[in-house]
Amino acid sequence: MDFDQLKTFLEVSRQKSFSRAAEKLHVTQPSISAQIRSLETHLGQRLLDRGGGKVTLTAAGRVFEPFAEDCLLRLKHVSLMLADLERLPRGSLTVSANDSTALYVLPLFFSKFKKQYPRVALNIVRAERSKTLELVLNHEVEFGVASMPVKDPRLHVEIIHEDKMVLVVPAAHPLASLESVTLADVARYGLLFPKRGRRRESLDLLFSQSKLFPRITMELDSNELLKRLILAGLGIGFLPRINILAELNAGLIHALDVEGVELTRDLALISRHDKVLTRAGNAFFTFATGNVRPSPPVKSTD
Repeated sequence: MDFDQLKTFLEVSRQKSFSRAAEKLHVTQPSISAQIRSLETHLGQRLLDRGGGKVTLTAAGRVFEPFAEDCLLRLKHVSLMLADLERLPRGSLTVSANDSTALYVLPLFFSKFKKQYPRVALNIVRAERSKTLELVLNHEVEFGVASMPVKDPRLHVEIIHEDKMVLVVPAAHPLASLESVTLADVARYGLLFPKRGRRRESLDLLFSQSKLFPRITMELDSNELLKRLILAGLGIGFLPRINILAELNAGLIHALDVEGVELTRDLALISRHDKVLTRAGNAFFTFATGNVRPSPPVKSTD
C-alpha cells in the first residue's frame, strides 16, 4: 500500500467513477483499476462496489475512507514541515566565550538572532580564551568568540565586535573630575590588573614603553570582579566600555581617556576551517559576520 493508491481510492470515492477519477488524476482508467485492485488485495477486503452503473463504497470502504484521508493529511503536514525546515534553520548551537564576552557582548547578538531564527537553540560555554580555542579545535563547540589576534591556521577568524578600553575610576576618586589623564597620572594610583591574557600583555607593554612602573595592588582573572572592586573603591583599572554602560549611566563610576593611549579590543568569531556547518551554524555565521561561510576545503582521496 502506498500514498498514490490512497489518493486514487479517495478520488474514485469522490467521483463515483473510475473514468472520471482517471481524468482528474491525469492517468489512464486501466491504471486506476490496477491501483484499486492492488490496494484491495493488500487489505484483503473489497473497498468499492462496481455494480449498477456507478461506483460506491462497501462497508469496508466506508471504514477505510477516513483512514486514507488522515494518512494523506499527515503526509501534507510532514511535507510542509520539511519545506519549512529548509526555509528556517532549526537545531542547536553552542558558542564558547569568556565571562566578559558572555555577559556583555553575546546577549545582544543572541537576542537579535533569536528574533530572526526562533527555532535555533543557543547555548553558551563560559571559558577563558585559551580554553575557548581548544574547544573549537576539538569540535566540542561550533563557534568561539575570542579577542584578537588569533593566528592558528586551522581556524577561520572574522571580527564581529570592536570595543574601546577605558580607564575606569570610582565616582569619588580624585581623577573622576577630569576629562582625561596622562599615563603618569594613572601610575600614581593603585591599579587593578588582569592576571594574564592579551590585555595584561598590552598594559605591561604600554607602561614599560613609557618607562613607568604602575602600582598594581591586585591581579584578577575576571573583568566582572575587577569592575566590582572598582565600584567598592579598591582601585582603578582598564575595562571595555561595553562592560560598564549601566554603571556609567547610574553615575557610580567614571570612564576616562588616557592621553596618547588608544587601547581597543577586537573580538572575533572563530570556527574550524574544515568544519561543515549545519544550516543553523551557517545562519549564525552569516548573521554575526555579515558574510557567507566559505566552504571547507575538499579533502584529497589520493
